Amino acid sequence: MNTGTTEPQSYSAAASAPVEARAAPARKPAARYVAVGAAALVIWWLIYRNLLPFAAWFTYRLLRLPRGAHLSSALEFFVFEVPKVLMLLVVVVFGVGVIRSFFTPERTRKILAGKRESLGNVLAALLGVPTPFCSCSAVPLFIGFVAAGIPLGVTFSFLTSSPMVNEVALVMLYGLFGWKVAAIYATTGLFIAIVAGWMIGRLHMEKSLEDWVRQAQVGEAAPTAERMDWTARLRCGLDAVRDIVGRVWLFVILGIGVGAGIHGYVPEDFLASFMGKAAWWSVPLAVLIGLPMYSNAAGIIPVVKALLEKGAALGSALAFMMAVIAISPPEMIILRKVLKPRLIATFIGIVSLGILIVGYLFNLLI
Repeated sequence: MNTGTTEPQSYSAAASAPVEARAAPARKPAARYVAVGAAALVIWWLIYRNLLPFAAWFTYRLLRLPRGAHLSSALEFFVFEVPKVLMLLVVVVFGVGVIRSFFTPERTRKILAGKRESLGNVLAALLGVPTPFCSCSAVPLFIGFVAAGIPLGVTFSFLTSSPMVNEVALVMLYGLFGWKVAAIYATTGLFIAIVAGWMIGRLHMEKSLEDWVRQAQVGEAAPTAERMDWTARLRCGLDAVRDIVGRVWLFVILGIGVGAGIHGYVPEDFLASFMGKAAWWSVPLAVLIGLPMYSNAAGIIPVVKALLEKGAALGSALAFMMAVIAISPPEMIILRKVLKPRLIATFIGIVSLGILIVGYLFNLLI
């Protein structure tokens, strides 16, 4: 009798133990990540708050450069902005990496499929913000969207919004210029993406897709991986930091170097004469300068900051930044694999027109 009663009890205890054993290791790494992250965030904030005093100490006390000189002004700007922008970039990219673990390109395609075109333009522009669109994903994303039956205009709203309303740029603009400039950037970028997609949809340019794209058939999406826990999502954030910051840090430093040169050596009156509000040609000139350039958002923002400090109008500076980010030559070269030149030219023209309107509007209002 005793043996009959004790065996089920021992079996029950043994069966419940593995469940607890399996649950405990899953919680411990996540808790460790949170504790380490909180400590790192406190250290990050303390360093960030003291960057400006450090830049002044380094320039005027350590190197003993005279105040007011071109070189000292440029060097103080460079020493302050390099760690500031890179620190902002690390935090933003980590957060974006975690967010992107919820938004895969396949999930975005499923959300957009079957939507009405007008609603689809708005939804596609909003989904373009957290979804990565870069040289490695442009072609398969475009083919997947077309094969899924998503209207061409809706697809272009997504493809315009994704690089233009860059989430890294959005948070960095907030950190450098405040919420008003960040809100202007986000609102106008989404507006251009929605209108550009709507206009391309009205033009019915499906024949300007390359033939092989229209004939492509995409099968069912591969089954999604097992649901991520928070430990895996935090690792996605760390992987994003290693990948993205590792690829763009040189562009950031080069951009800050250009900004430091503008800050220290370019006279305010000179810059204001062709990028200020009074010059009607400032906005188209800013777009023309930005079109052939290639930079990511993190690298171009320090240049924009220096332009604004030297007298450039906000609308002209935003037009310059949007042109660099949204219509870069490498992106157009990649899209040439799936679009005929007529459609690429139409896309560039519509987006450029939208940028011009935004530039003039904010030069008048602000």
